[in-house]
Amino acid sequence: MTKTDNVTPETLDWENLGFSYIKTDKRFVSYWKNSQWDNGALVSDNQITISEGSPALHYGQSCFEGMKAYRRKDGKIQLFRPDENAKRMRKSCERLLMPSFPEDKFVEAVKQVVAANEAWVPPYESGSTLYIRPYMIGVGDNIGVAPATEYLFSIFVLPVGPYFKGGLAPTNFIVSDYDRAAPQGTGAAKVGGNYASSLMPGKEAKDRQFSDCIYLDPATHTQIEEVGAANFFAITKDDRFVTPKSSSILPSITKYSLLYLAEHALGLEVAEEPIFINQLDDYKEAGACGTAAVISPIGGIQTQDDFHVFYSETEVGPVTQQLYKLLTGIQFGDVQAPEGWIEVI
Repeated sequence: MTKTDNVTPETLDWENLGFSYIKTDKRFVSYWKNSQWDNGALVSDNQITISEGSPALHYGQSCFEGMKAYRRKDGKIQLFRPDENAKRMRKSCERLLMPSFPEDKFVEAVKQVVAANEAWVPPYESGSTLYIRPYMIGVGDNIGVAPATEYLFSIFVLPVGPYFKGGLAPTNFIVSDYDRAAPQGTGAAKVGGNYASSLMPGKEAKDRQFSDCIYLDPATHTQIEEVGAANFFAITKDDRFVTPKSSSILPSITKYSLLYLAEHALGLEVAEEPIFINQLDDYKEAGACGTAAVISPIGGIQTQDDFHVFYSETEVGPVTQQLYKLLTGIQFGDVQAPEGWIEVI
């Protein structure tokens, strides 16, 4: 028995959800054996049994995705750009020599799981969402350093509140001496090892009362790459929306959505370009963005003995505020989305 076994949709405080595991009713499970995927099925059991020789356990052959389902004001449920999650997971699988789960079946499986857990989708007025976690692991009786002979693909869901407590409010970050990923490594893939290596620097940042750490490029340690488990963005003093450019940054779906909205909805010039840690004075606003965090405004960044404040440590900058309102409006169905961004369940 876990502490979540007795939680039900009727007992949840929807407006005060954290970001922690809750067992919901159904999850999708499919196995790859003999060079093909089975049809998959919805199951109730949240426990999996795998061989002790599974490469996921020893060699990190695992990848995952993060996405959300949103309850609209009219009560319907919608997904935000699930096809992009399917594409990104395919690329992660390819990087680890794992068999890709077909993109169309990925989206269909996500819809099945959300529909089967409809009671767990938070109400519109709560501002909370249903977090969706697809993942794939290499399993089977292996011991040599080689791809697995069998694979497990699964999707589970759980209701969540804001990733950073306090909602849309500036928080501070500190530059880490650690690297998130190696040059030409797995930084651009959403694989488990990237996150395992972030645990220690993340803890050290939180121990020093920062929300998380800033990772610099692993080759030169001069350019900002990521913010904890999220992507970085900034607004220049001449109103350009910019994000770091690097082959070791995870291609955030939220980031690319913000790049599009900044250009087409707000009329800003946008760019992916180097953002040097010693040139923070060039930017008037900054933030972290991702599925879990959505947008987390950055109040200030600690770099060695220097603490740089952007717009404010207490107030959200106007461009960041506009982008947050626009993006969440689209995700919750209050704002017309660009064509192809929304899938209604």
